[in-house]
Amino acid sequence: QVQFVESGGGLVQPGGSLRLSCAVSGRIFSLYAMGWYRQAPGKQRELVASKSRGGSTNYADSVKGRFAIPRDGAKNTVDLQMNSLKPEDAAVYYCNTDPPQGPWGQGTQVTVSS
Repeated sequence: QVQFVESGGGLVQPGGSLRLSCAVSGRIFSLYAMGWYRQAPGKQRELVASKSRGGSTNYADSVKGRFAIPRDGAKNTVDLQMNSLKPEDAAVYYCNTDPPQGPWGQGTQVTVSS
């Protein structure tokens, strides 16, 4: 059974950093690219970063140069390292395959505020 469990969110000041982690159960991790998505209030969920099985990465223009997406095949985890955070990065963050194929998890809240 496929399951995504996100963790690591919290409150951070503008310019700060956070590292999110996603534990993936099921074989899906080894079969597809993995992505991190976010949804801010009143906005659609958007893909912010993804990483293929081969290591190719794709980032939304708004996070290029600030976010990184390490994935660990041995642990079935995919992280999102977020640096130089801005208030507009505040959202609930989710992981899933890219494109999304499994059920959405609960997500983890990121708040960027002074």
